[in-house]
Amino acid sequence: MDIERVLQDLLDRQQIEDTLYRYGSSIDCKDYLTLRSLFADDAVGQYGDRPPIHGADEIVRWIDDATQNRAWQHHKLTVYHVDIDGDEARALTYHTSHQRTVDDPDNVIVIVARYHDVLRRVDGNWKIAQKRMDIGWIEERRFRQAAPASQ
Repeated sequence: MDIERVLQDLLDRQQIEDTLYRYGSSIDCKDYLTLRSLFADDAVGQYGDRPPIHGADEIVRWIDDATQNRAWQHHKLTVYHVDIDGDEARALTYHTSHQRTVDDPDNVIVIVARYHDVLRRVDGNWKIAQKRMDIGWIEERRFRQAAPASQ
């Protein structure tokens, strides 16, 4: 067993998972500077049945536009698979998010989906090169909120 190779694989896997989890938390906090840093410049994103989005800046702009009316978001992500091949990796992440809108805080949008990602090592860091979101379902729930949640 090559212990250096094993340690590098573990380190790569942890860095890949950190990138994928930070993707969700950056969207939740609307931290678009951090979100942008997670993508390779030439990244391609596809969310549901929408057309592919080309370029990291365009992906972040699309996410910003799509979440303008969100008062609060919570992405629950679970990374199921990470397959590393040199400086490229593929990952499968299960996704459930809860989102409240600015206009109606008693309405919660629930999205259940899977992310299929290709990541690439860029200057020593793992970046998202491709992100495809397969949406299982979207539903809306109503429940009277006792107090407004803070961001």
